[in-house]
Amino acid sequence: MLEEKRKRVLELTEILEKANYEYYVLANPTLTDQEFDKYMRELENIEKDYPELASPSSPTKRVGGEVIEKFEKIRHSIPMLSLPDVFNEDEIRDFDERIKKAGYNPQYVCELKIDGLSGSFHYEDGVLVTGATRGDGVVGENITHNVKTIRSLPLKLKEKINIEVRGEIYMPRKVLAKLNQERSELNLPLFQNCRNAAAGSIRQLDSKIAAGRGLDTWIYHLPNPVDYGIKTQWESLEFMKKLGFKINPANRLVNNIDEILDFIDEYRNKRDTLSYDIDGVVIKVNDLKMQQELGYTSKFPRWAIAYKFPALEVLTKLTDIIFTVGRTGRITPNAVLEPVIVMGSTISRATLHNEDYVLEKGLKIGDIVSIRKAGDVIPEVVEPKLERRTGNEKDFVMITNCPICGSVLGKKPGQVDHYCLNPHCPARHIEGLIHFCSRKAMNIDGLGEKIIEDFFNLGYIKSIIDIYHLDVHKKDLQELEGYGRKSIENLLEAIENSKKNSLERLLFGLGINGIGDKTALVLAKKFKTLDNLMAQSEEDLKALKDIGPILAKNIYTFFQNVDNLELINNLVMLGINTLYLGEGEKYSELITDKRFVVTGTISFMGRDEIEALIESYGGHPSSSVSSKTDVVIVGDKPGSKADKAKELNIEIWDEEKLSDVLKNLGELN
Repeated sequence: MLEEKRKRVLELTEILEKANYEYYVLANPTLTDQEFDKYMRELENIEKDYPELASPSSPTKRVGGEVIEKFEKIRHSIPMLSLPDVFNEDEIRDFDERIKKAGYNPQYVCELKIDGLSGSFHYEDGVLVTGATRGDGVVGENITHNVKTIRSLPLKLKEKINIEVRGEIYMPRKVLAKLNQERSELNLPLFQNCRNAAAGSIRQLDSKIAAGRGLDTWIYHLPNPVDYGIKTQWESLEFMKKLGFKINPANRLVNNIDEILDFIDEYRNKRDTLSYDIDGVVIKVNDLKMQQELGYTSKFPRWAIAYKFPALEVLTKLTDIIFTVGRTGRITPNAVLEPVIVMGSTISRATLHNEDYVLEKGLKIGDIVSIRKAGDVIPEVVEPKLERRTGNEKDFVMITNCPICGSVLGKKPGQVDHYCLNPHCPARHIEGLIHFCSRKAMNIDGLGEKIIEDFFNLGYIKSIIDIYHLDVHKKDLQELEGYGRKSIENLLEAIENSKKNSLERLLFGLGINGIGDKTALVLAKKFKTLDNLMAQSEEDLKALKDIGPILAKNIYTFFQNVDNLELINNLVMLGINTLYLGEGEKYSELITDKRFVVTGTISFMGRDEIEALIESYGGHPSSSVSSKTDVVIVGDKPGSKADKAKELNIEIWDEEKLSDVLKNLGELN
């Protein structure tokens, strides 16, 4: 009789394990719930009557029942290191560049970053023996009694093998919704989110509670793959899948940084459609030998990073409200914030628009406020968190005098804004700075009207010379609204490049009264150098065609002014070109002054090469699609950028169109 029962236990175990795997791992069940329950009850009854036949890896252990007094500590044989977090595209590119500078050209594996808690699972002869939390990475807690209730985690593998695997324990969204509905009916506190619910469930002393919480797993890491003859991360995922572990189907092997960014874009858009929560993407070097050679810091592996999706709304402290003056004299209150990362950018300031805006929001200095990015670009103060007030906050008071010149402020009829009415206020100098940086003048991309206003009011730019010393403030600038490290580096590069402009751009940028861009070009062509032009008398200038007596006087007078001569000398010392460079610039009405985004893989040319060509024709490559984008160039596997271009009705060039354009320009054979 005992042998018959033993044989039946093996049969039932095989049936139930197969059903569990098909249902929870493959999502393709072959047994009905009624059949599954029938087999489970039969096995439970046999084990009750014949306890000696009850295996530690029996499917009946899934229902829980084991109760422990406290959690024991488990020391990880291989430390469970965390990954360094990155928050934007610039930091992802830095990671890729660091690896390439080390002499490698890697493939990467992109994996969804599951919003749960990390677990380690040990098997001996293919049977689950322990499960542990990550803990501090060296020592975790023994949660074996609870992980056995997770139906997607095999109690017995398809091979008799000694192995440790690691993964994420999580709660599916539909499970959370069901649990909260039940708890609401019982007037119990609701779970805030899937992660908290999973963490609370896995740390129950009574495994029956964990069993009723519908926890799940994704397995993603094999700590010692070389011991199994595995050479890549991708092979380790396939190996663990073959053993019966649940491996996320979204995992993707990619060839370069652009494919990484496309994967991130894809799952940023798909995020809300998934049945589980994710909070980012993990990026790992695929080759294990390469991983080993790249090595580790004291805290992190050098061969992997965790990109965190930007928080849609975050909290920080409003430490002050300061006031800035625009070129028209308009006064704007600005929030000074404790630096905080919002959607990948570090934010320390945000505009508060005007007095009425601040009063309607009810903001006080010292408030904890919520911040978000309006339209994914401009930081916006949403509201103060009234429940966080301590009583030490200070009321907002609108200023009555200009913060630059001290003149009494006024309002224009029908407007809510306050203005400095002093026509000689130094803030009006902003207009000249804007002109100097404009496209037809020095063409400093990134120093537009609003940015110059901000930099002027914050004291970074008070004169043209200050523009060329902005690098001194690089660290501070990176924390301003709408900026990050890469944006500031691009700006500083544009400033440096402006030193190479032809003479006519400098002449126009200096703002000589009456000298437009066309007249500036006439003068540059005629005199070739700034020194030659400055040496001309008023009579010499008057004799020139297209100049005349008024312009001649303006030009001559400008170069006799001591302040203007000092400015020019300082610009020359900074390395600004003062020579006419001729008609060397390339031009194409399809490219010049237009903004381009390249997405996907172009078969006949690399992305860097395409962007360099665009720049050589005076176009502007960009990494993101917005309403300001003129053309999106689409290759193979373009990702979400192509979809966004269609939504915004932006012109799209496919490979054929790009090829035709380049052939017509003589850039492609």
